[in-house]
Amino acid sequence: MKNPGRNNHSDSVSEFILLGFPCTWKIQILLFSLFFVIYVLTLIGNLCIICAVWWDHHLHTPMYILLASFSFLEIWYVTSTIPNMLANFLSETNTISFSGCFLQFYFFFSMGCTETLFLSAMAFDRYLAICRPLHYPTVMTVQCCMRIGACCWACGFSYFLLPVYLISQLPFCGPNTIDHFLCDPGPLIKLSCVPEPTIEITCSIFNSVIIFSTFLFITGSYTQVIRAVLRVPSAEGRRKAFSTCGSHLVVLSLFYGSIIVMYVSPTADNLSGIQKIMTLFYSMLTPFFNPLIYSLRNKEMKEALRKLLRIMRFGQRQPLKN
Repeated sequence: MKNPGRNNHSDSVSEFILLGFPCTWKIQILLFSLFFVIYVLTLIGNLCIICAVWWDHHLHTPMYILLASFSFLEIWYVTSTIPNMLANFLSETNTISFSGCFLQFYFFFSMGCTETLFLSAMAFDRYLAICRPLHYPTVMTVQCCMRIGACCWACGFSYFLLPVYLISQLPFCGPNTIDHFLCDPGPLIKLSCVPEPTIEITCSIFNSVIIFSTFLFITGSYTQVIRAVLRVPSAEGRRKAFSTCGSHLVVLSLFYGSIIVMYVSPTADNLSGIQKIMTLFYSMLTPFFNPLIYSLRNKEMKEALRKLLRIMRFGQRQPLKN
């Protein structure tokens, strides 16, 4: 039975204070400048990928369609938290409304969940292309790719509805200071007036299922890819394949390592400083490096980007061709 006083307690906290990075004003300006540059470069890098895939008809293939969709996701992923964090560097209050906090919580985690699903889809695409090359054209069609992308978005934005709802129903009667730069479930649960270990365990289970299921799927896919590459007779072919796979695995290790530390272990065991650093890794640094890792090391993508730059320079409007 629902606690009749819960809504009254929740109403007593109308806003939260995001503590962010408490430091001197000069350090705040330095961090603002650094994060602003990273944010802008992340937007530019991912927008370039989207435009290159859109304009170059040679890139209208499942691999690049998934990549463009992933870049579109990354833009909104960083935008869900970074602009608010930048604004707080220049603000004296650092407040966020109760509803705004939980909206940020929902969109940030939904897009993070969608990202793990897109990473799985991209790993599966590479598995089919390298390990099942004869079946690849019939299995991974453009229509199939679009359906996979739609499922990633739908499942990602549905998965965290229950945890967000459960935490939003906790009684918050003060204090209202979140020792973080975004609305994260760990610090939010700590602010509850009444301990709710059941909700914390439920959130941990949800996090563990999506993290480990996608991580194991991606690891299994790349393991099969590496085994297939080892059978390639050409040393140059093996070198290029290992270079690409190695770069992908570095980004995946950075992303999954940080979220496992953050969300699979109990929230009480993570110090606030470690939480902030780990969150910066997967919320800002991986979206910044992804365009470099997934695209700029790709010969076809680099050629498409060069053509795109020529179009922007000379003001041409026709689609990219030869």
